[in-house]
Amino acid sequence: MEVRIASDVMAQLLAEAAATPSVEICGLLFGTEDCIQRAEPAANVAPDPHRSFELDPAALFSALRAARSGRPLPIGYYHSHPNGRPEPSARDLAAAEPGAYWLILGGGEARLWLAEIGAFREMQLILA
Repeated sequence: MEVRIASDVMAQLLAEAAATPSVEICGLLFGTEDCIQRAEPAANVAPDPHRSFELDPAALFSALRAARSGRPLPIGYYHSHPNGRPEPSARDLAAAEPGAYWLILGGGEARLWLAEIGAFREMQLILA
């Protein structure tokens, strides 16, 4: 399945990852099943942000509260891999919520994954 992403959103995410290449960045993705329209950065509150990410729960709670007021629900998450490979890790798989998108940035590129039960399926990411 193809998923479009706004070119300005992609540029924002790649710039954010490049600005802190030794630390995993993270945030929320918003849009529809076939289009990522917006990304909101969140603090990485993991004990070792050089090796993992943990999205600040306050950012997620804020997004859920906003959704009750009519704003869109998050459709997934993004984070970077300082090792340069935009592929899910075992830690990513353990944390993944089935049905959510995971956009992973690394090595100056981004790849999109759909979390399934016990696996990730790569989605074709198209700049829009």
